[in-house]
Amino acid sequence: MKILFGKIILYSILLFIALELIVRVFHLYSEYPTFIINDKNVKTYAPNQDGYYTTGNRRMNFAQYHINKTGFNSYREFTPSENETDIAIIGDSFIEGLHQNYNNSIGKKLEHKLNDSVNVFEYGHSGYDFADQLHLISAYKEKFQLIDKTIIYLKFENDLKRDFYEPDQYWVDSQYFLTRRIAKKIKLINYAENIGLFEPLRDLKRNAVAFIKQEKTTPSTNLEDTQKKSKDLDNVYLNNFKKLITEFGFDKDKTVLLLDSRATSDAFLNFCKNQNIKYIDFAAYFENSSTPTTLIYDMHWNNHGRELIANAIADYIKKEQQN
Repeated sequence: MKILFGKIILYSILLFIALELIVRVFHLYSEYPTFIINDKNVKTYAPNQDGYYTTGNRRMNFAQYHINKTGFNSYREFTPSENETDIAIIGDSFIEGLHQNYNNSIGKKLEHKLNDSVNVFEYGHSGYDFADQLHLISAYKEKFQLIDKTIIYLKFENDLKRDFYEPDQYWVDSQYFLTRRIAKKIKLINYAENIGLFEPLRDLKRNAVAFIKQEKTTPSTNLEDTQKKSKDLDNVYLNNFKKLITEFGFDKDKTVLLLDSRATSDAFLNFCKNQNIKYIDFAAYFENSSTPTTLIYDMHWNNHGRELIANAIADYIKKEQQN
């Protein structure tokens, strides 16, 4: 029996080593850039990092990223000038673009569509909401004063859940860093996480938490109540938007929102129109596309989706220049 257990342990170790080598040789793991909260109290990445973001069990998506000196995934450094036309695009992981090679980003596409007559700076970071975005502009006030146009990607249902700014400590807490350090050392764990091997455990935890909350509250399934709750949330989000732009300021002359009207409250859109807050609506670009706009295994925009976003922004800029 001792010999049997010994062989099982030995073969398990050898199998682990073999799988670890396979994952490393074929680069099936992701190299996540390190998160920090910098000296300006901005949640970003540690500067000057390079790596490859991998998704899927057969490396379905393999993209190189480059974190610049400011701490964002970009093909260029952020050096706005009074002598050039500069555009900043601010947003979450959709703008961050880890799913696509950094030298084929939305900003790069936009520059080509505008005949390379502008410099596009991409301030994209996973998890950013509207409070993060306005705080970023405030923190880098001197740079944004030199930028001619600031485009903020806003997802109404996700980005207006709070009316204050506070950096998300989850990304820098000790438990998160411990997990990431282990995953960086043992690539097989990183690969297993990427393909969803740990999802059943996470689902079990989420279901347990949801069950406990359900025990405490009995939500109504009445359609009228559901619609009322949705309207109430719309009002909360709109009020959060109003409070944030009052606190941080909002330059209506040089700032424009990028949004999908299909997923945005009519009350919010009407408020923007009444207050002369400009926005770029890319809904029609996606609706008229016969080609999928998102990745197969992920809801982030694929290359075609990013091309359409660049088209929407370029069309807006060109139209504005003509007027």
